[in-house]
Formats: sequence, structure tokens, C-alpha cells
Amino acid sequence: MSGKLQKVAYKPVGLLLGVAAGAIAGAVFKEVWKLAVGEDDAPTPDDEERGWGEVLAAAAISGAIFSVVRAAVQRGGAVGVRKVTGSWPD
Repeated sequence: MSGKLQKVAYKPVGLLLGVAAGAIAGAVFKEVWKLAVGEDDAPTPDDEERGWGEVLAAAAISGAIFSVVRAAVQRGGAVGVRKVTGSWPD
């Protein structure tokens, strides 16, 4: 498969993987927060009842989990593309 065709073919796969990564990361974060704090809902930036420390800690944990899950899913997708096409996606 030519590089240009492969890139076009991989776009929808990459988008689906991104959506899946977001859903997985959200579920993982919810479980981590529940285990760490014992609450079902993490604070949001506009939650007046929560302090700065709790809001920023939740954001940092959420961001770290999202980044790791996204990288793992994207890497897995790239490895899958290489197995199917014989070349690494751009």
C-alpha cells in the first residue's frame, strides 16, 4: 500500500482509536478516583464545594491516565497497521 493511500486509510482507524481511548481513560480514571478518594464523582473546575488542591489533583491524575491510555491505544493501532500492511503508519 502506498504511503499516501495508507495514510488516508488509517485516518478513520485513528479517529476510532482516539474515541475508544477517551472512553477507556474516562472509565479508568473513575475507578482510580473511587479507589483513591472513596467518592464516585471527581471534582470539576467549577465545583464550588471543592478546593483548589482537590480540583488540580483530579485534573493531574485524569490527564496522566488519559495520556498513557491514548499512547497505548495509538501504539497498538500502529503495530496492527504494520502487521496488516507491512509498514508503519505516518
